[in-house]
Amino acid sequence: MATEVTVPTLGESITEATLGAWLKQPGDPVAADEPIASLETDKVAVEVPSPVAGTMGEHLVSEGDTVEVGAAIARIEEGASAAPAAPSASADGGEADEEEDEEGGEGSSLTLSPAVRRAVLEHQIDPSRIKGTGKDGRITKDDVLAAAKAQRAEAAAPSPSPSPASSAAPKAGGERREERVRMTRLRQTIARRLKEAQNTAALLTTFNDVDMTAVMEARGRYKDLFEKKHGIRLGFMGFFVKAACLAARDIPAVNAYIEGDEIVYHDYVDVSVAVSAPNGLVVPVIRNADRMSFAEIEKTIADFGRRAKDGTLKMEEMQGGTFTISNGGVFGSLLSTPIVNPPQSAVLGMHRIEERPVVRDGQIVARPMMYLALTYDHRLVDGREAVTFLVRMKEAIEDPTRLLIDL
Repeated sequence: MATEVTVPTLGESITEATLGAWLKQPGDPVAADEPIASLETDKVAVEVPSPVAGTMGEHLVSEGDTVEVGAAIARIEEGASAAPAAPSASADGGEADEEEDEEGGEGSSLTLSPAVRRAVLEHQIDPSRIKGTGKDGRITKDDVLAAAKAQRAEAAAPSPSPSPASSAAPKAGGERREERVRMTRLRQTIARRLKEAQNTAALLTTFNDVDMTAVMEARGRYKDLFEKKHGIRLGFMGFFVKAACLAARDIPAVNAYIEGDEIVYHDYVDVSVAVSAPNGLVVPVIRNADRMSFAEIEKTIADFGRRAKDGTLKMEEMQGGTFTISNGGVFGSLLSTPIVNPPQSAVLGMHRIEERPVVRDGQIVARPMMYLALTYDHRLVDGREAVTFLVRMKEAIEDPTRLLIDL
């Protein structure tokens, strides 16, 4: 008997998705609740689990097809064995099978995450030849990238020089190629929303710079104790999230948005944190960031980063948000003008830290400086308010004690 696999409910107002990749092929054994496909929605990749154990049957749609919630996408043949084929009869058969799984062989290829499977397909790597370093020997995206790098290095290695008789004449010119790749649903959504923001909002960006000396000293002094107590590293983002929440109390318009002919103010700060994912930028939300401790903020951000990389962020974690922080500094950006994330009215851009000459007490000294950029909707936020918001953040970062005594 065959059981149909249907597209699950994907979240509020989301009625369709794109079949990103099949994680199981016809004939593969399938366990109950094991992912068989990944769907790409407007916000995040979602895995589709098998409702029953059995064998993967017919694919009813192809990769890249648009599917609606509730639509059947595949069939699972029940009653068939859900275990891999038995190893050949030998005294060491069982142990050999276990070793193959640990080394990222056939066993681990059955549980590739969507992000890993996309990387495997993109770099054309045989997953059975990759040794997984993840939990229970699972292959991670870093494992795939390392294997791809090794494969490229092997291909680039010089081969033995051919004999003069067999050498071929080099080609006269270099080869020029083009490749057309269909935009993912996530990338289409990013493109649409960014253009929507430009067309709708009156965007303006104001800048300031901040001396990171005090934060870096505090981080250096307490990072070991912080990690020992909380099990997480003390980063810079926690300071900026806390500083933004503090500044938003003085300038509530930065944490508000326009709805029709009304302004919606919030007595809480839900900070959207821009995180790089395999298919593009995603913005999971730190709920009630103004009420969280440094440790809670750092743990939440670290968890978002890991799951964005694996493609396992949940739909509800991407919705909402009253203010966004984007850290381009991790990629080396010195200065940028970020675009607001509708319907929000402001986004803070962080940048790389570099030593620059500044004047302190009449002396030119080197200080670790960072440029901050605040892009805001000028329909709601005035220039004076935007500048004041950045000044409040600058004061809090340059004197972190203010974060503790609410100044």
